Amino acid sequence: MPVARRLWTLYEPIHALTYFAPEARAAFEDLGLHGFWRGYFAGRSAPLGPVGPAPIVASFFGFAPAMVARALPGVWDLATPQDTLRARTAGARAAIDRALPGYDFTEAATLLEQATEGLDVSGRVLGAANAALPKETEPADRLWHAATVLREHRGDGHVAALVATGLDGCESLVMRAGSDLSREILQPIRGWTDQEWDAARERLIARGWIDVEGTTTKEGLREAQAIEEATDLAAARPWEALGPERTERLITLLIPITRALGAAMPYPNPIGLPAPQ
Repeated sequence: MPVARRLWTLYEPIHALTYFAPEARAAFEDLGLHGFWRGYFAGRSAPLGPVGPAPIVASFFGFAPAMVARALPGVWDLATPQDTLRARTAGARAAIDRALPGYDFTEAATLLEQATEGLDVSGRVLGAANAALPKETEPADRLWHAATVLREHRGDGHVAALVATGLDGCESLVMRAGSDLSREILQPIRGWTDQEWDAARERLIARGWIDVEGTTTKEGLREAQAIEEATDLAAARPWEALGPERTERLITLLIPITRALGAAMPYPNPIGLPAPQ
């Protein structure tokens, strides 16, 4: 497994607390962001400021425009981006404290932060916006923030790989439904209509990437593998800069943290994250 992918499996569950942990969801609810999707869209887009739906459709990639527009910009009438950022940090911190009370995150947080130093954010909107936020001071908050910067940085690179392959947001999900999660899981949580989904399926059939049953073909699997390899390549620089010794030390430190925090996530999940080993 490439180093960039190995690290992703370790820092992604730390970031994903903000979506799945009850403490994180409660923090958004307490702010007035009722319902999962208000908290999701507000929390993830808050580093960009009070944006409307268009930049989020572009940067989140897989969501139907109509679904994004149901949340944005309306959430900013309920909470400011600044208050939302404080809530997402507090919610993640509460989840971390519950899972690992009294744990010393100092060394892991320091190494993960070092991986973000001098990070190239060219073309990486979400990675750049999170990297530009003020630095946290408490070790658990530093760990979560650094994981979030790296996660969005990698995600931006993944979007670039999808775009370079000629896939749109709905098509990327149809491809995945042909080899991983089912349409019944993916379509509702990304908001695409049956008409939009079926049209995307027909386009992929015409390219030879899925068959008429909706199963990814050998050619489609090769393309999907190429996308993953491009994503790993685009995410490699932080670990090259950190160096093999510090990277191996970070892996050792993150394994028990990820095992504890990964319990908040469902498996399988729409992120595509495997269960911690």
